[in-house]
Amino acid sequence: MTLKDIAQEAGVSISTVSRVINDTNSKAASKEVRERIWNIVRRTGYMPNMSAKNLKQGTDVKKAKSRSLSCLFARTPDPNDPFFSTIARSVEVEAYKHDYIMKLSFTSIDITKPETCRLILNNDVSGVVILGRCDKATLKFLRTHFNHVVYTGLNEIDANFDQILCSGYQASLCAMDHLISLGHKHIGYLGETASENRYLGYKAALETHGLPYDKNYVLSAELTSSSGYSGAKKLLEQQPGLTAIFCGNDMTAIGAMRAIRDCGLKIPRDISVIGIDDIDTAQYLSPMLTTVHIPIEEMGQYAAKTIIDRINGGHTIPIKINFPCYLAKRDSCATPSR
Repeated sequence: MTLKDIAQEAGVSISTVSRVINDTNSKAASKEVRERIWNIVRRTGYMPNMSAKNLKQGTDVKKAKSRSLSCLFARTPDPNDPFFSTIARSVEVEAYKHDYIMKLSFTSIDITKPETCRLILNNDVSGVVILGRCDKATLKFLRTHFNHVVYTGLNEIDANFDQILCSGYQASLCAMDHLISLGHKHIGYLGETASENRYLGYKAALETHGLPYDKNYVLSAELTSSSGYSGAKKLLEQQPGLTAIFCGNDMTAIGAMRAIRDCGLKIPRDISVIGIDDIDTAQYLSPMLTTVHIPIEEMGQYAAKTIIDRINGGHTIPIKINFPCYLAKRDSCATPSR
């Protein structure tokens, strides 16, 4: 497969394909075109012609190495989750800029299956990027079988790996401060609770503002739209006095918004909804979802840069990079009407 072949299949110029693969510049092509090109790259297993590239750059071809990375979708069994798939795409794009390819993606569930576990271990990769928090057994597996590992997510992990973080705790404080500033006092929490920074941030914000914590306002749920839908229905049935729901991520919020409408309520007139992540879909909902922006693409970019730097011996001690978050104020939150 060549750039020309990819260009013909994608219906664009060779230069456009080259810019998309080798540059993260969002102006290189539309989102649809970039998606089409990367789908072809992954499907065909396209690799840059390293010999030609090294010759052009004056590099000793004998010293050039074929390098590759893997992504572990640790937090979710669904690689199509928009938060983690965006990070993975950013890792892939940045890796290409450094002459690396994304060779394999797998989930924590794959590790437990002998047939897929063998496939993972038989693939010679230079390093693994962990997307989202994983359990101790998975961390032990990674320490045993991979020399270079970097983690990225909203919760810090207890491991001597490089970590690219955006604090879920701070994101929760940001979301809650916004709701409370609007006058909300009866705020539900919908999301994960076990060892979860977002839940801790929810409780801390209530305490800081002198509001009581009520466990009946909390519903532990997976961070998916289906769990957001069923969870919001239960919350509204149990606590009809709620004026706002803080969701652990945007996908949960999307499900919650559907449940609220199915219950005959209006957003934000009857109840406000806020999420975390600021996925692309958030701004196309009706009403547009107020959320906390997480720099998803930058986290993926720096995860790739960090692991490649470690592979090349640029650093040897574990490092942590913390990205800031900010409120993406839209239409799903308003002053409570009751």
